[in-house]
Amino acid sequence: MDPSHHLDLNLLRTFLAVYRSGSFTGAAQLLGLSQPTVTTQMRTLERQAGRELFERLPRGVAPTSVADALAARIAAPLDELATVAGPGPATAGRPDPVHLAGPAELLCLRVLPALAPLAAEGVRLRVAPGLTEPLLDELRAGRHDLVIATTRPRGRTLTSTPFMDEEFVLVTAPAWAERLGDRPAAELPAALQPVPLVTYAQDLPIARRYWRHVFGRRLSGSAAVTVPDLRGVLAAVVAGAGFTVLPRYLCLDELASGALVALHEPEDPPINTAFLVQRPGAVENPDVTRVRELLLDAGRTW
Repeated sequence: MDPSHHLDLNLLRTFLAVYRSGSFTGAAQLLGLSQPTVTTQMRTLERQAGRELFERLPRGVAPTSVADALAARIAAPLDELATVAGPGPATAGRPDPVHLAGPAELLCLRVLPALAPLAAEGVRLRVAPGLTEPLLDELRAGRHDLVIATTRPRGRTLTSTPFMDEEFVLVTAPAWAERLGDRPAAELPAALQPVPLVTYAQDLPIARRYWRHVFGRRLSGSAAVTVPDLRGVLAAVVAGAGFTVLPRYLCLDELASGALVALHEPEDPPINTAFLVQRPGAVENPDVTRVRELLLDAGRTW
């Protein structure tokens, strides 16, 4: 039997919000309801349908195959109904602020300058820095409209578009470069062992990836200086603290001025793709669309 047959329309709206946001909390924020109300409504809907719709996870929920089928059946009609009904009190008049989140360094150096013209046009921005996984969890819960992620999000609740490529470069200050001398790439890992490594995390994710991709070997050793902000890493290395691996966009000026030296320029440098991620099915804010389109255009030139 079709599980949507004779079901309450309000329950179906709540179901679709949960399905699209990936959590009861996110659906509650989208609908202006309390989380207990959403939870109760989903229990009622599951009881009426006679099927389990969501698997409860430590963070959020995962739709069952029954939920997938129900969402496919009701999404278009409910979206059309919402369009006919017109905007609610929250969307009437001035658009809501656009909540954007992503890596602090990328936000400050590239994203905010690109979005500056929108502020003069009346677009309101609320910007939050953070790491990708926590930010994606918050996006599912409805706390953000857009997230710039350094990895493609898993699951079906989020839509992602490739945004820009970060190229990584191995750098140090001129004094260290002079000590190391002009060496072939094969000798660099051994030559750099006595040089202090500066990084933003104890597990050395960027440097380890560079070593595997460029040198074909595992990076040994540990960080001498750890700063949880790549701008701090940049400042420390420019001041002579040691060497590091940075996104090229972050140190373009320092490389051009000679404050930093690229120790190696491989033909195939490591590249990481950033994604612009949006929660599908949220009430459409035209300013979110403006921010998204401007960022995607800007990302093509970075």
